[in-house]
Amino acid sequence: MGARSPSFARLALVLPVLGPLAYSRVASADSAPGPASSPAPAPSKAVAAPARVPLEPEFVNFASGALTLGGFLYRPPGPGPFPAIVFNHGSEENPGAKEGQARFYVEHGFVLFVPHRRGQGSSRHAGTDINTLYNPAASDSPAFADALVAQADDVTAAITYVASLPYVDKTRVATVGCSLGGIQSLLAAERGAGIVAAVDFAGGAITWASNTPLRDRMKTAARNAKVPVFFLQAENDYDTTPSRVLSDEMKQAGHPMRLHIFPPNGTTAKDGHGFCVGGPRPAWGDEVLRFLSEAMKR
Repeated sequence: MGARSPSFARLALVLPVLGPLAYSRVASADSAPGPASSPAPAPSKAVAAPARVPLEPEFVNFASGALTLGGFLYRPPGPGPFPAIVFNHGSEENPGAKEGQARFYVEHGFVLFVPHRRGQGSSRHAGTDINTLYNPAASDSPAFADALVAQADDVTAAITYVASLPYVDKTRVATVGCSLGGIQSLLAAERGAGIVAAVDFAGGAITWASNTPLRDRMKTAARNAKVPVFFLQAENDYDTTPSRVLSDEMKQAGHPMRLHIFPPNGTTAKDGHGFCVGGPRPAWGDEVLRFLSEAMKR
């Protein structure tokens, strides 16, 4: 599923960064990836919220090699086939069902699958908590990067699982992720199999400056990406360098990509890192839908 049409490549490589969206501060229905964050703002001019649909996730198990992992599955009403999003959580010990993300994607007609990777949440039995492997003092240790690459197998398995569902259009599957989940989206884009696009919210924003092997691994993934990637962050995130550098790596390699650094979200770096939280009308909604629509030829 790594093919890219010439029309998309032209659009992605020349699309200018759009102007900031006006927004006001409201409570969010989702939890932020990585460290807990303050409520994220919602835009006053963004995606028009569609009619609400019931959000009742189904807990499912799926196989990742010899491992049995868990996750939460949402679907719109009707028989389908629907496009699908595999949403990659961050470093949370208990990622939960991500209702805020479902409120956005399901109400715009997507199946949403929220797999829990080995060592976290409902899959904690299947591996080591990845947070225990992150050591800022050991900047040359590959352990953290290696663990993320191992978890990428879980994302690949989740993509295969959701594509096999009878009500999913397997030609229109994408992956979206926040923080460590953003890194997973980029690694999935490098593999390409089963997806047509990837969205990376703030992947590496906390770890970029302190982990050389991970930084190098992400650059390699960007250079080898087989599907378009949309990099986006809030300006006041911990570090916007990853999005800028990785999008440039893709551009230099001739791969379609998009980049948007949005205005500050809240007042702190923690607020900025929580920019990806969902809900019916997130500030990033218009652009993410536009990106997915082009990639999926909707």
